[in-house]
Amino acid sequence: MATDNGIRSEGQARRRATSADVARAAGVSRATVSYVLNDVPHQTIPQRTRQLVREAARQLNYVPSAAARTLRRGRSDLVLQAVADWPIGHNVAGIIETLSRELDKHGLTLLTRHLERRAGPLTDLWSQVSPIAVIGMEGFDQAEVAAMRAAGIQVVIALVSDDPQPQVLTMSQRLWSRPQVEHLAATGHRRIGYALPTDPRLRIFAEPRLAGVSEGCAELGLEQPMVQVVAEDEVAAARAVEAWRAGPDPVTAVCAYNDEVAFALLAGIRARGLVAPRDLAVVGLDDIPQARFAVPALTTVAVDVPGIAKHLAESVVRGLRGESFPELPADGFCRLVVRESA
Repeated sequence: MATDNGIRSEGQARRRATSADVARAAGVSRATVSYVLNDVPHQTIPQRTRQLVREAARQLNYVPSAAARTLRRGRSDLVLQAVADWPIGHNVAGIIETLSRELDKHGLTLLTRHLERRAGPLTDLWSQVSPIAVIGMEGFDQAEVAAMRAAGIQVVIALVSDDPQPQVLTMSQRLWSRPQVEHLAATGHRRIGYALPTDPRLRIFAEPRLAGVSEGCAELGLEQPMVQVVAEDEVAAARAVEAWRAGPDPVTAVCAYNDEVAFALLAGIRARGLVAPRDLAVVGLDDIPQARFAVPALTTVAVDVPGIAKHLAESVVRGLRGESFPELPADGFCRLVVRESA
């Protein structure tokens, strides 16, 4: 039952309020409600009327229909971010958080979906939510790109890919691992190891990072890196340390896949009664907050997570305007942070 001013009583609150409800409560037309709540310019609506409409909407807990808003604008305001079946670590979480804030500044809403292997194809998702743009955290194949564009999705972005595609932004992990080997070579190390993670879901990152180190070794006249798979476990890491130190030409420095693997290596070095960097130098990648508190403090490659997220947001906005993507910075959003471990 409605109250005297047209606001629904508590018993009616379960039905979702519509713009017609707001119009009745405020004593105005639905068109006026639309003009006020959507801030339509060049409408001569008295301030008192605007206040009545907004107060009615507030009391009714009215939320504009996303579908109606899409029809009115001729497009959605959703940007779909498809995160592959990866562990959601520090960097990925930071990208999602900053990207959401940056897109919001342009009136766009970020919808993030973590795609597990058992989930259906991405087509099932974007066809349901009708986003204006899609950001894939790993590369798309050409058929999928073509299908999205045919469906009217105006921007398609792949964040992690070593397969450049036309009109698709790609960001290679090889650039992030090169500073590791370059720093070690500059400090006199000639025999380099590489520590891979055990999680198979990380291959999309790990293989390009290893490729970057291998390319760096070749260009610097070093032997190819001696690769070990290193679990984030002190005992397993200690075995890898022993393998690297064995033989007549032992490894003297290791590039770790990321900081967590580097932490395990530092623990494995201590477990063998050794000292980093004297017996084995270690360089991580990511510069997560804990890196500075490692023993010894971890030399690592810092990734500019806010910079990546802002670049992605700008790429979406430019794409919607029909403009080209902004240029990627020459440093690939990374920089070496030298501490005590190497």
